[in-house]
Amino acid sequence: MGKKVKKESETPCKETFEALPVEGKTPATVVLLLNSPEEDILIKACEAIHLFAEKGDENKVSLLGLGALEPLCQLISHNNKLVRRNAVMALGIMAVNGDVKTALKKIDVIPSIIDKLSLEEDTVVHEFATLCLASLSLDFVCKVQIFDNMGLPPLIQLLSSPDPDVNKNSLEIIFNLVQDFKCRIAVHELGGIPPLLELLKSDFPVIQHLALETLQNVTTDKDTRNTFREEQGFEKLMDILNNTDLSDLHADALHVVANCLSDSESVQLIHKGGGLTRLMDFLLTPNVPEIQANAVKCIARVAQNPENRSLLHEENVEKVLVELLSVADIGVKTFTCQAVAAMSLHLASKERFRDPGYINIHISGIPAVVQGLSSDSLKLREAATQALSNLTHNNHLCAFAVYEAGGDEVLVQQLYESCSRTVANAAATLGNMARQEVIRCSILTHGAIEALVEPLKSTDTQVLVNSTLCLAMLVCDTEARAELQNTGGLQPLVNLLRSYHKEVLHNACLAVNICASDEPTAVEMCKFGAMEMLQEINQSVNRKSISSELAMISLLNSNLSVKYSLTGHLASTDIINDGFYDAGKARAGQRILTLEELSKQPVNQHRPIIVVNTTEEETVDVSEERQSSNPSETDTSSKGDRRTPRKKKDSDKQKDEIQPESPTEKPWKMMDDVSLQVLVKEAKESILPLNDEREQCTSLARLVSKAMGGAVEMEKLHEFPWVLHLSELKFQLQSNVIPIGMISRGIYCHRALLFKCLADCIGMSSTLVRGEYNRAWNEVLLFSEDSTSNGRVSPPRRYIVDLMHQPGSLLEANTPAAEQYQTI
Repeated sequence: MGKKVKKESETPCKETFEALPVEGKTPATVVLLLNSPEEDILIKACEAIHLFAEKGDENKVSLLGLGALEPLCQLISHNNKLVRRNAVMALGIMAVNGDVKTALKKIDVIPSIIDKLSLEEDTVVHEFATLCLASLSLDFVCKVQIFDNMGLPPLIQLLSSPDPDVNKNSLEIIFNLVQDFKCRIAVHELGGIPPLLELLKSDFPVIQHLALETLQNVTTDKDTRNTFREEQGFEKLMDILNNTDLSDLHADALHVVANCLSDSESVQLIHKGGGLTRLMDFLLTPNVPEIQANAVKCIARVAQNPENRSLLHEENVEKVLVELLSVADIGVKTFTCQAVAAMSLHLASKERFRDPGYINIHISGIPAVVQGLSSDSLKLREAATQALSNLTHNNHLCAFAVYEAGGDEVLVQQLYESCSRTVANAAATLGNMARQEVIRCSILTHGAIEALVEPLKSTDTQVLVNSTLCLAMLVCDTEARAELQNTGGLQPLVNLLRSYHKEVLHNACLAVNICASDEPTAVEMCKFGAMEMLQEINQSVNRKSISSELAMISLLNSNLSVKYSLTGHLASTDIINDGFYDAGKARAGQRILTLEELSKQPVNQHRPIIVVNTTEEETVDVSEERQSSNPSETDTSSKGDRRTPRKKKDSDKQKDEIQPESPTEKPWKMMDDVSLQVLVKEAKESILPLNDEREQCTSLARLVSKAMGGAVEMEKLHEFPWVLHLSELKFQLQSNVIPIGMISRGIYCHRALLFKCLADCIGMSSTLVRGEYNRAWNEVLLFSEDSTSNGRVSPPRRYIVDLMHQPGSLLEANTPAAEQYQTI
């Protein structure tokens, strides 16, 4: 091809030149002659150095050491044409050596070399100037210098040179330059596409390969692809692809086609010319993995467009893709999974991938993709998870096929991957599959909840979006919610409520909403600040959503203590259970401490926390406990015996039993409330048997009033010693938390809470509403005594139960009497 370069041979540094018509025959002497003022001497000296340097790297390094480089860099700009040509030849052949190239980078010679690319210079100068730049252009700094010194325009011109060596060298330089984005754009703007396409017809394969590799880079730009199409680039590529004699170029040509198929116009163009059918032929080219890989990459690109997917579906591309999944080459499998992922966005294609009968009774697409999850290749696992994500999206049959192929277990393992895309895809697939109960149970048995904890801490948005949605699908089961709490997943989930990404926040709220179905989980999330975050979200115009409101409601409904503190209202459907506590009205954004946290605080001057605990100790006989209480140890009221602590003997015995044998602190537990247990028993025995709802309500009101100090005239309310009584209890218990059963002097808020607690215990419907200044009341729905009118049943009316002044009286809501009870 072109001019042939003599084979280099190892020549000792001391080898002498052939006889010259100048004095001196050693390399050192000739290098000195490069500084001669005589043009004839310079011509001969440069020629001699070129010939000497051609013979091997050792000679090149020797000339470098003798200082030949700098004078040669000067001589390439000499006025004499022959001096200039020979100097360029010498410099070009020396620049191939690595040491010389390193030295040249320190000399500002690139602008001078670019000047030699002028069309006024002869072909030999072009050849060796481009040879020199080809060597230098491998270096990033030199690439920048070539571009900044306007090297691209003359290089593009030289692509049309009649000399193949010039073509090859120029192509190498341009190929090195277009690794950078701005150079790709410049090649297109400078008209580089037509000469590149013309070089595809070269007689020299090396030039054809370089031209195709350069086109691979530049066609990543949309405008370049348009020009490529206008210049009949596809036709030229199809000529190559249809020529079996050019099979060595097919892989590179397909790579260019793959780039261009990102545009729908290009797809239509190649389809009209029979290109899709030809691509299908390449998919099954035996024993040529590179061609198969590039062909299937083309299919994947074509399938990005919905209209194109229909075209490929008509060509039965699914059958070919499934067959390719069984080839040994990892690259082919990877690109095939990418094509399956793209085609899976077409519903009819999903069915073909799922149905083994369509392809072959022994082969099905989904199990073949699932097998890719076990590959050692990160890229194949990523592509396989993407394919499964698309296949299972809104398709329960495909989801079941993945499950039958054992995909759920392998997908759970993918959640531990380092590749964020693989994790995101695996989470999406598992979320799609978890919509079916039998699959969800299987996924959970493989440890999916624990595997999702780390993804919840990811900084990758798509990982967070998919992981939170997957979690929301999985925590429908109580055991799954408990596992999430035990594996430390609740805190990272709650932390995602701080996200400002709309989809992440939506899915996090969805997961919180479902997790809050269990009271222990809801309490734990409140401990991590979920309630305050949701309050802030729901006060924001931009972040508030239906999902955030539902999460807030669910969290409140499962944590009635917090709900009552924040909203001041418990509905009749809100059933008070053991562990409920009234910590007073909370300020917006204030974190409500747990009962355990409040119990561990030192005694203070603030209002006490009232707690409900009806749990009976197995060793305690409530009736005996009540009879053995000593009234003198508490207040002297008629109900004092019911609120008296255990006898000192029992107390001392208890202290002995809990005396720690080791420094390990015992778990915290609520204080027993024997008196409340007595009240619950009394309510069940005396009030539950009553048939009339009104009678039940009034009887329970009297029971509560009697337990809390009896009726108090409104005019004498200020004399009622409830504040002192509560202070004495706090001091006696050495705690800010007081069991409600111990209160024998209670005011509105204490009586209303006790009424609600007992009503819930016996199944009677009642609300609990907090007012201002220690006011609280209960509302009940009752039919009036004459509830029938003209044969029709009148709707029930709302009544407020008087527990303070005329216990048992029912005050119809929104009447002056009721309003007086609700306010001071």
